[in-house]
Amino acid sequence: MMGAGDIKQFQRRWQQSIYVEAILYAVGFAGGIYVLTHNVIFGIIALVVSGAITIFILRPWQVSQEKAVAYIDAHLPQAGYSSGLLLSPTHELSNLSKLQQYRIAQQLQPVLPKLTPPHRLFRGALVMFGLIVLGLAGSFVLTKLGSRSGESPSNKEQITFAPKDSLPTTTKVPELTGTKISIQYPAYTGKATQYTTNPNIKAVQGSRVVWNLEFEGDVRNVQMDLMGSTFDFTKTEGKYRLSQNLEASGFYSFTFKDNSGNDYVSDLYSLEMVTDEPPMVQIEGLDNYSYFEFDEDKSLRFNTNISDDFGITDAYIIATVSKGSGESVKFREEKVRFDSAIPKGRKSLRLQQPLDLDALQMDPGDELYFYVEALDQKTPSPNVARSETYFAVIRDTITDEFAVEGGLGVDLMPDYFRSQRQLIIDTEKLIADRPNISEKDFKFRSNELGFDQKQLRLKYGQFMGDETEMQAAAGAVSHEEGEAEPGSEEGGEDVLDEYSHKHDSDNEHNLVEEHDHGNEDQGQEEEEDPLHDYLHNHSDPEESTLFEKSLKAKLRDALNIMWDAELYLRLYEPKKSLPYQYEALEIIQEIKNSARIYVHRIGFDPPPIKEENRLSGDIENIENFDKQEAYTYQISFASTRAAISRLEELIQGETPFSDSDSALFMDAGNELAQKAISEPLKYLDVLQGLRDLEKAVNRTTDNYIMVQKNLLSVLPEVADNPKQKAKYQDEINLLYLKELGLYE
Repeated sequence: MMGAGDIKQFQRRWQQSIYVEAILYAVGFAGGIYVLTHNVIFGIIALVVSGAITIFILRPWQVSQEKAVAYIDAHLPQAGYSSGLLLSPTHELSNLSKLQQYRIAQQLQPVLPKLTPPHRLFRGALVMFGLIVLGLAGSFVLTKLGSRSGESPSNKEQITFAPKDSLPTTTKVPELTGTKISIQYPAYTGKATQYTTNPNIKAVQGSRVVWNLEFEGDVRNVQMDLMGSTFDFTKTEGKYRLSQNLEASGFYSFTFKDNSGNDYVSDLYSLEMVTDEPPMVQIEGLDNYSYFEFDEDKSLRFNTNISDDFGITDAYIIATVSKGSGESVKFREEKVRFDSAIPKGRKSLRLQQPLDLDALQMDPGDELYFYVEALDQKTPSPNVARSETYFAVIRDTITDEFAVEGGLGVDLMPDYFRSQRQLIIDTEKLIADRPNISEKDFKFRSNELGFDQKQLRLKYGQFMGDETEMQAAAGAVSHEEGEAEPGSEEGGEDVLDEYSHKHDSDNEHNLVEEHDHGNEDQGQEEEEDPLHDYLHNHSDPEESTLFEKSLKAKLRDALNIMWDAELYLRLYEPKKSLPYQYEALEIIQEIKNSARIYVHRIGFDPPPIKEENRLSGDIENIENFDKQEAYTYQISFASTRAAISRLEELIQGETPFSDSDSALFMDAGNELAQKAISEPLKYLDVLQGLRDLEKAVNRTTDNYIMVQKNLLSVLPEVADNPKQKAKYQDEINLLYLKELGLYE
């Protein structure tokens, strides 16, 4: 009698079908990768990875006994939705349940083994074959592309030769039987010698490349053609050997002759030189500008990260101390070594070195400029790299201030006006320092910046003709006539006016001389001047001609924007003030640039005039000066253009291919090879096409057309020479052109 074991068997069959489906997906993906790359390792990796992913997605372990029972109840009417009783122990069931369990077991015994669990094996098989076919199609496309570019898998990494001219069928052609190319990297790189048969070489500058060629048959005069220069192979023990140092990128090919004097030439191969990059030096944990007070710890602490592709040999700090100012400034440069030793050959270093300004014998007012310099292991001369330059200043504690003897002896004139750029820098610094300073200090500095912004606005207002602060800020309310000023009683005189220091007065710091206007206004309104509209009043700032109208409008806009910048600084909101400051700075820069005048200096001294010949009208000995100069114009890529013309003749079949054509195509290839070094993908097909013309089998009309088309695609256009063009104009032509212009 069947029981729980049969249901578990159905559960296992269900799980196995899911595992098979996952394997089908994995085999299809791995097969597609293998036929695409022809690499067994890639195929195995793809099989393992894709199998793990598909099993994780399908999750066959989630098929439980309860799920199996639900499927059986749904697809077998004999189960009567009671197959779950088979999983329950008999002693736990009632008599009625035991009877039902026995009945269900008898009815399911013949039909349950025939029940197929749900699966999608057919879809998995279709996906598997589809992925394999897709890989075959990709491999076919890559093979076609490789053969079209002349790099089929059979000859991509092999040197092949072909005769320049047609040979009799009885001629035995020498065959290249062995190719061995060794690349000996410079000793400082630490790289071992590399051996390859691929003639397309890529190596570090200074590497030594050795070609060893072995032929079957009698050959002589084996040479390498490198960018127009030829190098002869030396024969040693039946093998031909050539050694060259890699100092520049280029293209090369091989040629040789057999005993009958027939010439053979190879394809064109690339020789790419990789330059040794200088080290990368970065300083971390330090601001570009550092300031120290005289009584604080004057020490700079920072980290230096140095990296290089082949290893570092040395690193140090170059520190320059400047003392004095003006013409008496003096500089002293020192080389500061790191405390830790520099291990030679390391590709990356992280160094720490404090700089003590007292140890550098710096005094107040002195400045320090320093940077880190690193050298790599390149020979014979290493690459040198340096970091950015950093600055450190000890603030000067002694300054000379101007004072006036008598009275309080206070200089009320400001030392300087801050520029708008300085205000922006100080505002940004205040915003950055806000978390680290008290609220009182923050508000004080913000208010001081607002005062400096006002000073700058007044300064530019003088250029507009404002002798005092003529206008109130936008939105400000003026006091009405008879209204008392704050701080006074009924508009009376402020008794503390002479002893207070008002930053917000109309004439702060006595910048403008005060005038007594008390007698000017007697309560009588001045009569309107009838000539006011016809006079040019310079005293009116709006009528000032210091700037043209457009510049005046720009400067007035800048002053209005400075109002807003000052407002937010006074309200202790420097973040809202910054956009207005930047806008004011931009307008000021536009005014400065537009107000510049550029004068072209002409160094012409007129000849002296003889007074006895002046106004005499004698022009007998006066001759006109005529200058004639011939310029020889050399057209660019002359050989290439001549090759295009010659290819046209070969296409038309006017004359056969000759030795002079070989020389012409070689010169054209050397011209384009200089360009091909910087853009190899663009010019490689062109150079290979010119090289193929050296082989007799490639001298066909179709090949001539293809090479000519490639030459025309890379040939630069000739600049037009200045000349007068003939124009034919009459009334009908002009009328026709006019009508064309109306309907465009």
